Amino acid sequence: MASIDLKNQQILQELARNGRISNLELADRVGLSPSACLRRVQELERSGIISGYRAVLNPAAMGVGFVAYIGVGLGEHTKTAQEGFEKAVQLAPEVVECHNITGTIEYLLRVECADLSAYKTFHTDVLGTLPHVTSITSYVVMGSPKDLRA
Repeated sequence: MASIDLKNQQILQELARNGRISNLELADRVGLSPSACLRRVQELERSGIISGYRAVLNPAAMGVGFVAYIGVGLGEHTKTAQEGFEKAVQLAPEVVECHNITGTIEYLLRVECADLSAYKTFHTDVLGTLPHVTSITSYVVMGSPKDLRA
C-alpha cells in the first residue's frame, strides 16, 4: 500500500478538486518534479487509494430539480429482506446513493428526480410497493452549501 505522507495528501487533495488536472500542473502545485509526481499518482492508483475518476454532473442541466434523502425502515431484519430491498433500489434510476446504516432505520437513500410530482410517483409506485418497507421519511434538499462528492 502507498504511504500517505504530506506530498501524497497534497496530491489527493488536488486530484479530488480536479481529476483532469495535467501531471505537469499537479507536480507544480505540490512541489514535485513531473516524473516523481506521476510515480506517486500511479502508486496511489495501484494501491487502490485512488479507485477511479468521475465527472461532476450538473443536475439542473440534466433536468433534475428535486433531491431528497430518504430514511427507509424495514419490517424484517433478515438477509432476504435486505437483499430484496437492495436489488429493488439498484433497478430504480432515481436512487443515486443507497447506504445501509445503523440506528432506527436500515437505509439512507439519495434520490434525484425531475420535480416533486416525479418524486411522489417514485415514493408511491416504487418505495411504497416494496414488501418489507415499513417506514419512509423524506428530507428534501433545499440547497447544498458544501458538497464534496465527485
